Amino acid sequence: MSPPDTRRGRPPSFDRAAALEAATRLFWENGYEGTSISDLTREMGIRPGSLYAAFGDKRSLFNEVVETYGRSPAGELVWAAMAREPTAYDAFRRVLIDAAAMYTDPETPAGNLLCSAAAADVDVATYMRDLRNADVATFEKRLTTAREDGELPASTDPARLASYFTTVLHGMSQRARDGATAAELTDTAELAMAAWPTS
Repeated sequence: MSPPDTRRGRPPSFDRAAALEAATRLFWENGYEGTSISDLTREMGIRPGSLYAAFGDKRSLFNEVVETYGRSPAGELVWAAMAREPTAYDAFRRVLIDAAAMYTDPETPAGNLLCSAAAADVDVATYMRDLRNADVATFEKRLTTAREDGELPASTDPARLASYFTTVLHGMSQRARDGATAAELTDTAELAMAAWPTS
């Protein structure tokens, strides 16, 4: 007589990281509203009950997706360049050049998740807006320091320049989703850097 199956009645195990990766791709490609629970469970390879047990509701899953994305190379793009490059010019050029490559990487959906996963839900839209606006604050802080250190002319307005570079960066994300190539976005990055104040 064979031993009893001790696994009976237990939910099937699943690879949490792989499931989260599948959810990330769906939200990235389709946005928050455009991704349904049935889409998620199909692509994640789990049942609805397992999704709720492991991740909570759809919003909780989305929050975890965004938080995990923030720890990825694409999510760390801005702050990593700000911290590692020796000058502000080098940092901003690195952000834009790396974005040109990352936003067109065939291994991931085009663009930036924070710009791509649009939402009509007010709470989600506000959450995403605040995350995107964090780029403006990060840029302005770095530019203010650059002006104080003499890297930029005293007449430079850090807030205006931060807004400009944020607009370029987020616009590159949309252009990538619209089919722009890495070469095209690299050209955009170089043109944007030509606006760097020198006098």
